[in-house]
Amino acid sequence: MRNGYGNKREKTVQPVAKRSRLIVLNKPYGVLTQFSDDQGRQTLADYVPVKEVYPAGRLDRDSEGLLLLTNDGRLQARIAEPRHKMSKTYWAQVEGAATEQQLQQLRQGVLLKDGMTQPAKAELLNDPELWPRNPPIRYRASIPTSWISLTISEGKNRQVRRMTAAVGLPTLRLVRVRIGEWQLDGLQPGEWREVML
Repeated sequence: MRNGYGNKREKTVQPVAKRSRLIVLNKPYGVLTQFSDDQGRQTLADYVPVKEVYPAGRLDRDSEGLLLLTNDGRLQARIAEPRHKMSKTYWAQVEGAATEQQLQQLRQGVLLKDGMTQPAKAELLNDPELWPRNPPIRYRASIPTSWISLTISEGKNRQVRRMTAAVGLPTLRLVRVRIGEWQLDGLQPGEWREVML
């Protein structure tokens, strides 16, 4: 096609928009929240064969449960960056019988080395129906354990473990069950599903 000056009009090619993807994974215990490791440890690549998705936030190697992966930088930031205050719910099996006083301390905020935590939502849980952990936690017959549900909206390093320890309830097992509107919904360790956005 020619324009009024006899020159060919160049076609403009619109780049194909990349489809935003969001993957919900139940990260098993002992798996690193990255796709490669030079020490031969298990990584996300052992479970998620999808290319060009990245974790939105972290989950420690010794923690289990919900991890979101996406190829959408804006969504990744909204999920992971503390300034967006997206709430996250954890179930923690702690050493000792949690008291109402300890739960109240968690609700009010706990002083850690790097400052005061925001108030959390903390409740006692009946033993949840979860998959067995491999390896199992170390039980001591003389010390009871209890489960608490803790919802926070900030992201200090190893925050839940440090909060429970600060009130005298060391965490033995930690499972993240919810991030914002996304939940595990029956996924077993290592299983994942893609969510429509």
